[in-house]
Amino acid sequence: MTFIYIVLAVVVMWLAVLSVLLYRAIRHYRKLSTRAKSESIDRVLDRLLDQANLHKKDITKLHGSVQKLDKERHSYIQKFGYVPFNPFGDRIGGEQSFVVALLDNKGNGFVKTFMYTRDGVRVYVKPIRDGKSNDYELSKEEMEAIKNAS
Repeated sequence: MTFIYIVLAVVVMWLAVLSVLLYRAIRHYRKLSTRAKSESIDRVLDRLLDQANLHKKDITKLHGSVQKLDKERHSYIQKFGYVPFNPFGDRIGGEQSFVVALLDNKGNGFVKTFMYTRDGVRVYVKPIRDGKSNDYELSKEEMEAIKNAS
């Protein structure tokens, strides 16, 4: 007889646990259904899954764009060098002339020299590859601007 009471007590405990779990599930369902207004929970969940898929596609596109930008960033101008100078020594005014070096990460780009005279401004541009000019001879100011850009 005690065996039956023990089994009956276990069954009552089991039913109590199941009742608590069922009550929590029903309460959670009611909270969800009141937020969903007139829609069914299935439609709400389907809409959420569709939105998650759209976000996943957008993230994949963004990831591809970021990888493309990461590959291309080495060719963007990243280094800047500036050197003011006086091309005529001490005769004419201060250092109004200057050289600007604009280079990418690999040392490719150009050097632009702005030479101010009484007659006007002369601008010279020389291409730079790997930190050097193969086509034109560089002045000491241009070489200094390239060095400053590194």
